[in-house]
Amino acid sequence: MDFLDGMHLDVLKEIGNIGAGNAATSLSKLLSRRIDMNVPEVKLIHFNQVEMVVGGAETLVAGVYLEFTGDIQGTILFVLDKVSANNLLSLLIPNYSIKNEDDFSPLERSALQEVGNILAGAYLGSISVLTGLSIKHSTPAFAFDMAGAILSVPMIEFGQMGEQALFIENIFIDDLNKIESNFFLMPNIDSYPIILKALGVYK
Repeated sequence: MDFLDGMHLDVLKEIGNIGAGNAATSLSKLLSRRIDMNVPEVKLIHFNQVEMVVGGAETLVAGVYLEFTGDIQGTILFVLDKVSANNLLSLLIPNYSIKNEDDFSPLERSALQEVGNILAGAYLGSISVLTGLSIKHSTPAFAFDMAGAILSVPMIEFGQMGEQALFIENIFIDDLNKIESNFFLMPNIDSYPIILKALGVYK
């Protein structure tokens, strides 16, 4: 990743910002209501920092994992802590009552998986529009478990692909409900120059 300079990092961060805005718009359309969003935190982090970012290996989180292919390849991971997952479900499911069980029903899992699918699609769609690159993503996989367990498989895959992930922290707000979500966009090492060349900032 040494070929990335300050300007390249700024461009990647701006892609994250644009993707976050599109994700908020997609969530608003899904819920048919206004969803506000704090200015997202966007930065490149080393893959061994991912567990720490989501609260530690033993933190219970809901995770949606997708792979993307086409002109660029990689993975994308959408992570919610338990409180935010419940807040999101209360917006998605009529008369939803927050439970303390350490699991979600099949309906609840399906709803969270579909939101992850839509938001991931918004991010990848932003990259595609900005760059003109063709990008397709796989069917999402969902898990609710300790962060260390959820991250183990994608991190093994990620460790083989690159050194850093584009980390995007979004906070979506609907009245008093706050949904803190973390996106980890992980192109493989060969995809970074392709993205930057398509944007005209890399030779």
